[in-house]
Amino acid sequence: MNKVAFYTLGCKVNQYETEAMMEAFENAGYEIVEYDGYSDIYIINTCTVTNMGDRKSRQIIRRALDHNPEAFVAVVGCYSQIAPQEILEIPGVKLVVGTNERSRIVELVEEAQNMDKKVSVVGDIMEIKEFEDMSIRNYKSRSRAFIKIQEGCEQYCTYCIIPYARGHIRSRRPESIVEEVKTLADSGYKEVVLTGIHVGSYGKDLGNIGLIDIIKMVHEVDGIERLRMSSVEPMTFDENFISSLPKLHKLCRHFHLSLQSGCDETLKRMNRKYTTQEYRDVVNKLRDIYPDVGITTDIIVGFPGETDEEFQKTLEFVEEMAFSSMHIFKFSPRKGTPAAKFKGQVNPKVKDERSKIISKIAEKNHVKFMNYLKGKSLQVLYEQKVDEKSNFYEGLTDNYIRVMAEAAYDIKGKIINTKLNEIKGDIMIGSLEKIW
Repeated sequence: MNKVAFYTLGCKVNQYETEAMMEAFENAGYEIVEYDGYSDIYIINTCTVTNMGDRKSRQIIRRALDHNPEAFVAVVGCYSQIAPQEILEIPGVKLVVGTNERSRIVELVEEAQNMDKKVSVVGDIMEIKEFEDMSIRNYKSRSRAFIKIQEGCEQYCTYCIIPYARGHIRSRRPESIVEEVKTLADSGYKEVVLTGIHVGSYGKDLGNIGLIDIIKMVHEVDGIERLRMSSVEPMTFDENFISSLPKLHKLCRHFHLSLQSGCDETLKRMNRKYTTQEYRDVVNKLRDIYPDVGITTDIIVGFPGETDEEFQKTLEFVEEMAFSSMHIFKFSPRKGTPAAKFKGQVNPKVKDERSKIISKIAEKNHVKFMNYLKGKSLQVLYEQKVDEKSNFYEGLTDNYIRVMAEAAYDIKGKIINTKLNEIKGDIMIGSLEKIW
């Protein structure tokens, strides 16, 4: 039995795709082993969002040969799609696959093993019109599962390389999504997370269906107790979407609304498709519908041309929005994107300082949100035991607060009413009330 090891860089979509490839190899009779050890085959699923992502990918590729100099090394994913020739030049790499054809990974590896030359199957991703189905039947976790429903992006934000790595919008067929959700429900999963490269665009290539429609379909699947979306943009929430929300009791009270900047001038240079007022309106509507809703977001500091005045506008906006959690990124010029050539590149020291300032606001707002929840009883989906030495389990509330509670029995995969008693760092300590 051949051994195969995987390493995944980047986003939840990459993690889903790796899981699907692992399952394909398992079904073909291969043994899945840890990456940091001996294997016959190493498969690296790469990220190319930043230049740092490319560099990390190259480091991970080279690490495989430290464990087995004779190994077969295959590199797949976004970095492969953008720079296949660059990857082929790395010693030891035998096969390069881009962001399509991953469903054939076992076949491609086996074919390339019989060749005496390096193989690239990277084509023009812009020519791909159909969604590549890579469904998963058996997740390694048994509590929440990510389901890829969409591929590609046509937003063309000026800082982002992903549209060139992932291609045009392709949506997964509704029946395929529902079938996978039913399989997961039958296997005991309680929560599913709908994910993709630009989830909000789901259905635009299918006609007469949108994201809210697939949410309703998944909502009807028996056995699934919670439904969550990955990152979406505020303009996803049109009137039809907003008016449907009160009837969807399984939909988690958590929305990751991508912001990037709280300044309209900066947003315009980023080619984001909304204003701060439009963003504010959506947040206010969500808070009107959902008590205790968790609103999380991403912020980029130091975007080219960001003045002190523009940064101040962002600070004021995030203070006003009082996000329950924020991911802060310092702008990193990505070769191949318009923003990399923009004038007014911000000094790295200024980026560092701005990152520290806004991170303090993020931390303050996170603690404020947790304090607001203290003493309340919320449903927690427990995902794992903290460690083997204690009886503490860790999980998530529906509004995306991490909770730890002690239990005298195995509560992994169960949704349990939990009273939130105290704050410990970025986690809340709770006490179990009853099984939901």
